[in-house]
Amino acid sequence: MLASSALAGPLFGFAAHAQTVAAQKAGLSVSTVEVMQLAMFVGVMGAALVSAIFLIRERARTAAQNVELRARLADVNAALRRSEALLNLRDQRVIVWASENKKPELVGTLPVESGAPEDRAAFLAFGRWLTPRSAAALEHAVTGLRDKAKSFDLVIESQIGAPLEVHGRKSAAHVLVRFVSLSETQRSEARLRIENQRLAADHDTMIGLLDALSMPSWLRTADGRLKWVNRAYAKAVEAESAEAAVRDAKEFLGGQARDAIAAQHKSHPVFEQALSTVIEGDRRMFAVTDFAGADGSAGLAYDTSAIEAIRSEYERTVRSHADTLDQLNTAVAIFDADEKLRFFNQAFQKLWGLDSGFLHSAPDNALLLDRLRSEGKIAEQPEWRRWKESLLGAYRAVESQEHWWHLPDGKTIRVVANPQPKGGVTWVFENLTEKMDLESRYQTAVRVQGETLDNLAEGVAVFGPDGRLRLSNPAFAALWGLDADAAKPTVHVSTIRDLCDRRAADSPWGGFVAAITGFDDERRDRHGQTELNNGTVLRYAMIPLPNGQVMMTFVDVTDSVNVERALKDKNEALEKSDQLKNEFVQHVSYELRSPLTNIIGFTELLSLPSTGPLSQKQREYVEHVGSSSSVLLTIVNDILDLATVDAGIMQLDISEVHVDRTIAAAAELVADRLEEHAIRLKIDAAAAPKTFHGDETRIRQILYNLLSNAANYAPEASTITLACRQLADGVEFSVHDDGPGMPPDLLDSVFRRFEPRTNGGRRRGAGLGLSIVKSFVELHGGSVRIETGKDKGTTVICAFPDTPSGIRAAAE
Repeated sequence: MLASSALAGPLFGFAAHAQTVAAQKAGLSVSTVEVMQLAMFVGVMGAALVSAIFLIRERARTAAQNVELRARLADVNAALRRSEALLNLRDQRVIVWASENKKPELVGTLPVESGAPEDRAAFLAFGRWLTPRSAAALEHAVTGLRDKAKSFDLVIESQIGAPLEVHGRKSAAHVLVRFVSLSETQRSEARLRIENQRLAADHDTMIGLLDALSMPSWLRTADGRLKWVNRAYAKAVEAESAEAAVRDAKEFLGGQARDAIAAQHKSHPVFEQALSTVIEGDRRMFAVTDFAGADGSAGLAYDTSAIEAIRSEYERTVRSHADTLDQLNTAVAIFDADEKLRFFNQAFQKLWGLDSGFLHSAPDNALLLDRLRSEGKIAEQPEWRRWKESLLGAYRAVESQEHWWHLPDGKTIRVVANPQPKGGVTWVFENLTEKMDLESRYQTAVRVQGETLDNLAEGVAVFGPDGRLRLSNPAFAALWGLDADAAKPTVHVSTIRDLCDRRAADSPWGGFVAAITGFDDERRDRHGQTELNNGTVLRYAMIPLPNGQVMMTFVDVTDSVNVERALKDKNEALEKSDQLKNEFVQHVSYELRSPLTNIIGFTELLSLPSTGPLSQKQREYVEHVGSSSSVLLTIVNDILDLATVDAGIMQLDISEVHVDRTIAAAAELVADRLEEHAIRLKIDAAAAPKTFHGDETRIRQILYNLLSNAANYAPEASTITLACRQLADGVEFSVHDDGPGMPPDLLDSVFRRFEPRTNGGRRRGAGLGLSIVKSFVELHGGSVRIETGKDKGTTVICAFPDTPSGIRAAAE
């Protein structure tokens, strides 16, 4: 419009000038103002006319575009409805990831008979409704699709046995995983495919097992040719490999043996027999099992040569033992599981005076006892049948049994019944007549020595096998507060128990009575401690003596027990205090780290230009808040690490540590701090190994703390040296600074926690750096030492083993 007005103005001005000249020539009186007004009017009317024409054309073009856009929008809506209809079918379900940071969307449903849950969370938890193998394969495929854009097509199986097809595709903006319910034909095909996979896996497993066996095994075709053999078969036939043995048709068994197997298969599919063959020039016996099926046969051979050799050796050993037992003076008789006499030595026949013909007739044990009773060679028992059944119970026992027989001729026989693993009992008859005489003389000596017991401060009491007191000393009665008459000999243990039970809340005399009057064959020593009502603590010991006697000793340990209890109470208090400290540190550290992380995040957000402009003073405050929060978060993390070490729950992630990469990462973390003070970092890794085993994260943290500590004490514009070298049994890192050094009195406390040391340093920290270094190094099984001196700087040296010996708690 403006252009039209600009063009029309000169034209109308020229026309007006022409009219003015004409009017002057005609003698008319027209002023210049009138001419200009006329020209302006004509120009405005022309511009309006041109603008109206242009507007009409633009409105027509806009209307045509609107019609075209409405048509395209209708087409897009129709396509969207078709897509939604296809996606919402009952036989498929689609998982859509729009971006990496958004939750996936689910479209469509699957039929109930597929076994897929309708709930979104339950559906995305594949392990809950798929078989373990299908869930693992699907998770792996989805991870590859999202991370590496690897498309996949799978057939999976739900836990109710319904097969599903899964297709994964990735476009420029979306990741799609489509689950499709199969038709009956497709299901049958999918089931066959899954079953084929299972059978193939089972076949591979069985072939792997047979190949790993040390027993030769083989597979044959229907016409008897070798189809497959294992490594043991190839080794037995001296073939280079199993494939070479099959190719060359090397047979493990001879032709006669193979003919016998083939003949057996005509009537029975299973062949089991011991066959001989030559292996490495030696003939060996093998237990061969061969099974014939419809399409071939399979066989397995087990070498029994060693078993035959062991059986022969066992028979020779039995004969040797029999010859040895025959030379003993102790009577020995061996009965089998049927209680038949299978062996006896000469001492047995001499002891009982039985004729050889009767003994060689293999009489049973009950008959032998009846024969001894009828001939008066064993004492008559009040209940003979019950006594004999109790004696023969050794055949059903697990452990050895011991009996004492007093024969009519005055002999005392110790009878030991030893059950055999395969049934039967070995009876040992030991004549202990002389031994009993010696024990009697020993008892006399004990009574003589009883006078010595009266002067002991230790209470002593000896009870006989009948439960009556044989002897005691005055200390026994004094410790238990008994009268002189109550501790007399022949007093029964039950009477003493009644008196002593009143003097102790938890009296041990019930156990004493059971041990003294019981029939415990083992008769083991017993030790314990009891406390009387008056506060006296007695330590006791029960020692079995010969002839069924029992000696009991009592010692007053009240003073030592009181001291022990005080020490235990103090130790428990210290342990509870230490546990409370660890729990407090862990709780506070966790509670502090979360808000600190939020503060750091919001500080970084305020620093972004998109948040809004900040003044110079505000920016300085924000930077100060961020740096202070980072320092505080580092301290909290260090406290949490130390608390984890103290609790004994920290575990190292041992892997191969690259030395150059770890040093570079630690140097980068401390670069700004070094640059602030014009400190140069020198790295000496010429003698360092390329890698060693350790926790790379913790080693980087160790180096960072060492460099930070050195940067705190190094002078301005000085040099810090980080060196690494290979040791005979590990790797050594060292960090040296040219600071003022450490006084000797600080070396003992340099690794203590929460002891900040200025000593010429620029900053006063929490005092955790070197504590963390020591804890992490010792977790690796290494050691830390410091070399320092006045005006010599400080060198911290950390030695690591090539392979950590184990994860253990760091020292305080």
